[in-house]
Amino acid sequence: MKTDFEIALKIAPHHIDWETILWAATYADSSSIYSDFWNFDHFYPIYGDTSGPCLESWVTLSAIAQATSRIRIGCMVNGIHYRHPAVLANMASALDIVSEGRFELGLGAGWNEEESGAYGIPLGTLTERFNRFDEALEVIISLLHEERTSFHGNFYQLNEALNNPKGPQNILPICIGGTGERRTLRSVAKFASHWNLPMFDIEVLNHKLGVLRRHCEVENTDINDIKVSTHVFVEKGASIKAVSEQIEVQREAGIDQSIIYFQPPVLPHNIEAVTDSISEVL
Repeated sequence: MKTDFEIALKIAPHHIDWETILWAATYADSSSIYSDFWNFDHFYPIYGDTSGPCLESWVTLSAIAQATSRIRIGCMVNGIHYRHPAVLANMASALDIVSEGRFELGLGAGWNEEESGAYGIPLGTLTERFNRFDEALEVIISLLHEERTSFHGNFYQLNEALNNPKGPQNILPICIGGTGERRTLRSVAKFASHWNLPMFDIEVLNHKLGVLRRHCEVENTDINDIKVSTHVFVEKGASIKAVSEQIEVQREAGIDQSIIYFQPPVLPHNIEAVTDSISEVL
């Protein structure tokens, strides 16, 4: 079942130095306000100058896992085409072990044409992306929980594949991000324990929840078991009061986790000020 209302911190590893990311993660870990720390999975910045600095998500998450002890960690979300799903499942189990059961696996079909093209990683058409995503989800979930996995699809072929050792969480939480009604929300209903609505809009939320509920009925799953999160974007110079007000709006709308997403430049004193403001209204 879903937990009580949560607030998470998200720091994307672009246009930022490692020292600030590490500070933010350990600060969140020491604060009772935050339940989760998220980053993103890109190799190029997705805001501002795309030729600027961008640290790899899994390496930084592994370091954050060792630097923290309480907060849950995850990447929102991993582009499935960047890594073979069998490799990704092994990475997920390893990070679950390193974090002592604090890891959540975020997954998405992928969308970034610039970095995919630059690296020669096939992204494919929209249909191909979601066909590949469906196969990858089956492969990953089987490898996370079954002793051996055989799979014969159009994109992936596995024969008696192992993922050993598995992480300490009996069922690794899966977060799927996106709003596609035919494919994405169906995958949420079938495979996920957490759905991320990338941008909050009350009318969009209510409509998509209706779609998700219908998919859950078809898949014989319970929508009440699926955590729903969305972002609160914090730009430079944003009103601290407005951040607190937006969190309250999201909570009243039925959001389970509000993710405070600081945009570059990320400054420690801004994170502290927002955190102090939130603590006063909770």
